[in-house]
This record gives sequence, structure tokens and C-alpha cells, in this order.
Amino acid sequence: MDHELTLRVVGAEHRLSVDSRTSLLDALRQRLGNTSPKKGCDHGQCGSCTVLVDGVRVLACLTLAVTRDGSEVVTADGLSAGPPGSGGDHPLHRAFVDEDAFQCGYCTPGQVCSAVGMLDEFARGRPSVVTGDLGAAPELDDAEIAERMSGNLCRCGAYPGIRAAVARVGREREGTR
Repeated sequence: MDHELTLRVVGAEHRLSVDSRTSLLDALRQRLGNTSPKKGCDHGQCGSCTVLVDGVRVLACLTLAVTRDGSEVVTADGLSAGPPGSGGDHPLHRAFVDEDAFQCGYCTPGQVCSAVGMLDEFARGRPSVVTGDLGAAPELDDAEIAERMSGNLCRCGAYPGIRAAVARVGREREGTR
């Protein structure tokens, strides 16, 4: 059965009619032509399809598009330093390049979206499994970043660069508060 829905993707509103079983990933890639989120495992295990929905990171392959009617969806290519359409690189884009945080690049869009979401979660003081003192603000150390990014796999093993890029942007954010 087809359902009508509206998605706001990278600042543009799209009206779609999709089968109720269509994943958000398939709606983005096949219906809207947005190939930034990648189809890796299609089982929610690799994180290459990670996007931000209403500011929260989600696995687009496990999310039914009809459940996100009216939502704002941001993919890695929609991230920028300014308002939508401004063309400025997001600080994580620049950090991934500077810290050599990718090799083949297939997982990079999901890694970047996940990093944006996890840095926002961290900034709100949400603890993770490795947060030592739940009464204190978590510290953005290597173990904290690795745990929070553990849902995103990289076949090339660029994890040291990924963690360095996330740590750098996290430190820059801390300096602006």
C-alpha cells in the first residue's frame, strides 16, 4: 500500500508516494537521487547509511520512510557551516580531510553524520557505556569517541584518523562555549 509523505531533505521539501515498506535509505537514494547515504549491509550493522533526522542520528536502512513524514533529513552532503545552501564545509568535513580519516570513502558520509550526532549528544552531557563518572560531564577522550562511534564500521581501518577528526572538532566546539 502506498502512502503520501513529505520529507525535507537538505533544505528542500519533497512530496513522495512510497510503499509502506520502503526504508528511508531507499526513499533517499532511489526516489530522491540522494546517494550520499550508502547502502552497506542493509541490516543496521555497518552505519554507512547514518543520517540525521530532526537532529538525531538514525540508521536509514532500518527506518521506514512513512514513520518520518514531516521530518527534516540531513545527509553528509547537506551539512554545512552555515544555513542550507550556503556552500560552506561543515567543520567535520574539513577535519576528515585534514586528519586523513578516510581511505576508500564509502563509509565516510555515515561516519560524518554519526560524528555530528554524537558530538551533539556529548554536548548535551549524555553519558555512554564508557563514561566513568555519571555525575560529572563526560570527557571526550579516545575511549569515549570509539564507543560513541562504534556503530559505524570502516573496512579500510581509518579509525585513528576518524577519532582524531572527531576529537579535533569536539575540542573546537568546547573552545567556542
